[in-house]
Amino acid sequence: MRRWNGWGQDTTDYPLPEPAAEYLADLIGSGSTTPDATREQVLGNVPASRMTADPLLSLEPADRLRHACGHSLPDWVAIRSGTLRTFPDAVIYAGSEDDVRSAFSLCRQTGAALIPYGGGTSVVGHINPLPDGRPTVTLDLSRLRQMRTLDDSNHVAVFDAGVCGPDLEAQLAARGYTLGHFPQSFEFSTLGGWVATRSCGQQSYYYGRIEDLFCGGHVETPAGVIDLPDLPASAAGPDLRQLLLGSEGRMGVITQAHVRVRRLPETDAFYGVFFPDWAAGAAAVQEMAQGGLPVSMMRLSDAQETETTLALAGKPDLTRWADRGLRLAGYGATRSLLILGITGEQRRARQALGHARNICRKHGGLFPIGMIGHMWQKSRFLTPYLRNTLWERGYALDTVETALPWAGALDAAGTIQQTLRDAFAAQNIRLLVFTHLSHIYADGASAYTTYIFPRAKESEATVAAWRAAKAAVSRTIVGLGGTISHQHGVGLDHAPFLEAEKGLAGIAALHAAFRTFDPEGMLNPGKLIAA
Repeated sequence: MRRWNGWGQDTTDYPLPEPAAEYLADLIGSGSTTPDATREQVLGNVPASRMTADPLLSLEPADRLRHACGHSLPDWVAIRSGTLRTFPDAVIYAGSEDDVRSAFSLCRQTGAALIPYGGGTSVVGHINPLPDGRPTVTLDLSRLRQMRTLDDSNHVAVFDAGVCGPDLEAQLAARGYTLGHFPQSFEFSTLGGWVATRSCGQQSYYYGRIEDLFCGGHVETPAGVIDLPDLPASAAGPDLRQLLLGSEGRMGVITQAHVRVRRLPETDAFYGVFFPDWAAGAAAVQEMAQGGLPVSMMRLSDAQETETTLALAGKPDLTRWADRGLRLAGYGATRSLLILGITGEQRRARQALGHARNICRKHGGLFPIGMIGHMWQKSRFLTPYLRNTLWERGYALDTVETALPWAGALDAAGTIQQTLRDAFAAQNIRLLVFTHLSHIYADGASAYTTYIFPRAKESEATVAAWRAAKAAVSRTIVGLGGTISHQHGVGLDHAPFLEAEKGLAGIAALHAAFRTFDPEGMLNPGKLIAA
C-alpha cells in the first residue's frame, strides 16, 4: 500500500542509524518530534462534497484525501500535522478516453475545476485544489496503463499515459526494449506526468530528456482532440508537442504517448570517482560533456554532500574505512564524489570507461570504484524514503534546483547555498545544505541543492521558515540567470517566478494557448501561470 502521509510504499523504510542521527544533531541540533496526526483525524477534516452523486464520481473521503496534495514541503507539513484543509470534491478514475470526455462534460455543467492526476509525486504543488470556492474534481489516470503498440522497425512504442515507470519498463523489457527514463520518482510517477512537467531522468545524458523521447500522442482537450503523429521530423510550422511538454495539464489531458525506445543495453554500470575538490570534478565532467564522451550519467556531489552521503549511508564501519583510505590517498575534507554511468554495447562501453578514466585522472580523480557505483544503483530509488525517516526524527528536508551555463555555475551554486543559510539564520535555525550537479550538458549543468533543518513544534513555524527561504532562494536563482526549474516543473510554488524566464509576451502567449484549448478555464487552474 502507498503511504497516505509520506513517500512510497508503507512496507519500505530507509533506517537512520544512531551514528547518522548523532551526525545531524551535532551539525544542526535536534528538531521537534511532535506526533503526526492520525489518518482518522485527517479524514475528519474532509468536508462534505459540493458535487452531486454521479456514477462517474467517487465522493469517498479516503479517495479525496489520497488526491488532495503531492509532496511539497507545505503538503507534508499540512498532512502530517493534520492541518490540511483543501481537498477535491470528487475523484474520477478514468478507464477510457470516453471517461475523460465525460469528465469534461460534467465539469462544464457544474462549473467545477478538473485536475489531471498521474502518480501524485509533484513537489511544487501541481495537483493541489485551489481554496477559491470553486468545486474541484481530480481525474486519476492510473487505470490507463497499457502498452498499445510497439513498432520494431522504427522503435516507437505507444502507451496509455497513466502507466507508471516500473510497469512501463516491464512491458518494454518483455520485448527487449527500454525507454531509459528514470527520474527519482520512477516507482510512482507516470508517463503522462513526465510529459506534462518536462521530466528529466537520471540517465538523460544517454537516453535523453522526456522531450527527446516523446514523439507524438493523443490529447483530449475541452475544445477537441489533438492527435500528434510520431514523425521523425517535420518543418510544418511550430511543433505542437512543445506546447504540451511542460503544460502541466492546463491545455488538455494526455491519454496516450508515443515514445522512442531502445534495445536493452548490454551493460549498465555505475562507478564512483573521487576528486580532490568540487572544482576539479566539475572540470572533468565539463571536459567529458564537451568532448561528447558516450557515458550515460554524471552526478557530481560537492564536499558537504559527499560527507553527508557517507554519514547517512548506515554503514559506519565502511564509512570509517573509506575515510581513512581516502585521506591516506590525499583526498581530504574537500573531496568530491562523481557517480559515473556507462551504458550501452559492451565494446563501446569499455572504450567510454577508458576515456572517462583518462579524463578523470587528468583532473586528479581516483580510479573508478565499482563498489560505490553499485551501492548508488541499489539505492537510487530508495533515497526519497529518507525524507520519511528524517521527519520522524524531527527534521524537514527540501530541495531547490536550477540549470546554469558553465561560466560561474559553481559560484552560483555557492550563492544559492548561502542564500538558504542566511534565510534560515535570520530565523535562528541551523541548516545543513549541499549540492550536486545532477545533469551535465555541453553548455552547462543542473545544480540540485538539498537542505535539512530542524522542524518546529508548531507546524505554522516550520512552513513560515520554508516560505521565507523559498522566496529568497527563488529570487536568487532568477537573479543569477538560472531557470526556476530544471526538472521539477512550475506548479504553484514556482509560478511567481516564471515571468522572469518567459517575459510578458511569453506569458501572454501561454494564456492565449490555454484559452484556445480550454475556453472555460476548467483544467488545473492556477498552476504554471495564474488562472
